[in-house]
Amino acid sequence: MSQVVVPDIGDFKEVEVIEVLVKPGDAVTKEQSLITLESDKATMEIPSPSDGVVRELKIKVGDKVSKGAPILELDAKEKAKSAPEKPKPAERSNSDSLTVPVPDIGDFKEVEVIEVLVKPGDAIAKEQSLITLESDKATMEIPSPGAGVVQSIKVKVGDKVSKGSPILVLQSSGTTKQEAKAAPQPAAAVPQPVPAAAAAPRPVPREPREETKTKPHASPSVRKFARELGVDLTQVQGSGPKGRILHTDVQAFVKGALSGKTVSSVKSGGTLPFNLPAWPEVDFAKFGPIESKPLPRIQKLSGPYLHRNWISIPHVTQFDEADITDLEAFRKAQTAETEKRKDKPFKLTMLAFMIKACVTALKTYPQFNSSLDKSGESLIIKKYFHIGVAVDTPGGLVVPVVRDADRKGVFDVASELAEISKLARDGRLKPGDMQGGTFSISSLGGIGGSFFTPIINAPEVAILGVSRSSLKPVYSGKNEKGEDQFKARLILPIALSYDHRVVDGATAARFTTFLVSVLSDIRKSIL
Repeated sequence: MSQVVVPDIGDFKEVEVIEVLVKPGDAVTKEQSLITLESDKATMEIPSPSDGVVRELKIKVGDKVSKGAPILELDAKEKAKSAPEKPKPAERSNSDSLTVPVPDIGDFKEVEVIEVLVKPGDAIAKEQSLITLESDKATMEIPSPGAGVVQSIKVKVGDKVSKGSPILVLQSSGTTKQEAKAAPQPAAAVPQPVPAAAAAPRPVPREPREETKTKPHASPSVRKFARELGVDLTQVQGSGPKGRILHTDVQAFVKGALSGKTVSSVKSGGTLPFNLPAWPEVDFAKFGPIESKPLPRIQKLSGPYLHRNWISIPHVTQFDEADITDLEAFRKAQTAETEKRKDKPFKLTMLAFMIKACVTALKTYPQFNSSLDKSGESLIIKKYFHIGVAVDTPGGLVVPVVRDADRKGVFDVASELAEISKLARDGRLKPGDMQGGTFSISSLGGIGGSFFTPIINAPEVAILGVSRSSLKPVYSGKNEKGEDQFKARLILPIALSYDHRVVDGATAARFTTFLVSVLSDIRKSIL
C-alpha cells in the first residue's frame, strides 16, 4: 500500500480540485489521470505513478491542494521513475537570429500543436506564448525565451513535436546566450510524479487574446474523449465549475444526439447551430447615421438564457380568452377596502387573482408544476407552488417569486406583489428572490396588446402570458322576439407557452379551459 501525493507543480499553491477521475476499487495503470487541478493560469491532470488498485480517496472536488498533499491510497505495483532530463537551450542560427525549440516538457513526446499564437513579422515580448501544445493529460503554452521579431514559423497546427523540435526563428532583440539557456518552461505542463529535488516547469501568464475566449473549457482527457467520439466541444454545454466541460457532459451530448435531443449553444455573433450561415456582419454606418448604445446589464445577463431556452425547448403556445366581468367587479369592490387600510395599504390587482387561479389549475394539472431532470427521462413533480411574476423595471425585465402562493389569501398575495415589485424597480432584489419558481406569469395587461408568445423560464415547463382585457360583445341568447342578444363583457386574452416534451396539446387545452373557468368564477379557486 502506498500513498499518492500531489507532485511538484511549480509555483502553484492551493490549487483547486475540479475533477476526481477515479473511485475506490478502480484498477489504474501507470500514467492514468487521477485528478484534475485548475489554477488561474493552468489546468493539469495528476497521473498515477504506477499500476495498482485505488483503496481510498483522500480528496474531493473543491478541495485546495499543494505539493505533497495526499491524493489517494494505492496498492501499487510499480514505483515512479526519475525526473526528466534538463531542458535543451535555444540555438542561434546566426549572430542576430535565434531558433526557439520546444523546451523540456517532461515525459511528453510527439505532442500535438493545437494553436500557433504568433505569425512572421510579429514583435513579441519575453515569456509571451508562442504555441499551445496538448497531450492526453495537459494543455501547455510554450513561452518565448526573449524579446524579438518572428522571422519564420517552423510548425503548424496539427504537427507533433517533442523536446528540441524547432518552433520558430526569432530575430533577437537583446536576447543573450544566458537568457537563451534559461528558456522558461511551458505554462501548464502536467506535473509528473518525480522526486522532490527535480525541477518543475515554471508557469507563465497567458497572453490575452481573442481566440482563448471562445475555446471550450475542458481538460485534455475530456478533449481526447470528445475527439474519439467525434464530438465538437464548442457545441457542448459544461456543467462543471466555471462552465468546465466534463466527461459526463460529453456523454450526455452523445446520448442526446442519438435520441435527437441535442441542441447547440451559440454565442451571439458566432457560428449558428444546425449548419446555418454565420450571423451577418454589416457596416450600418454606410447606410446612414447610427448610434451605438450598450445593452442594459439585466438584458446582457438574461439574453443568453432566453436564447438557450428558446432554441432548446420545443415551445407551443395555446391561446384562449376568459370572461372576467364578474371578477373585475369583485376586485374593484375589494380594492376600496385594501387601499384604505391604516397599517399597510395596497392595491388589489388582477394579477393577484391570476396567481391564485393558476395555483388552482396547477393543482389539477400537476405536470405544469414540474421540471425535467438532467437526463430528460424523468419528470420532477413539485409539491410546492412558487409563482414567478415578470416585473418591468428601468433596467429590464426581472422575475421575482411569490413563494407558497397556495398557502396565502388573495390579499396576502396582492400585498406581497406590491412589495417585491417595488424592490424590483428599485434594483434591491436579492438573488434568492428570483429563484425556486415552479410556474411563471408575464402580464402586459397594463401596457396593451392582444396576444403574445412568452418564452418559458427553464427549468420550468410552462409560462402564462396575460394581455390587456377589453369589452367585447358576447352572445347571451335570444330575446322574447327570438332575436339574438349580445352583452358587453370584459374579456381577458391569455397565452400558455408549454414544453411539448412534457405537455401535449390536448392537456394544454384542458389546462387553459380550466383556468378560464376559474377566472370566470373565482369561487372555484377556493374549492
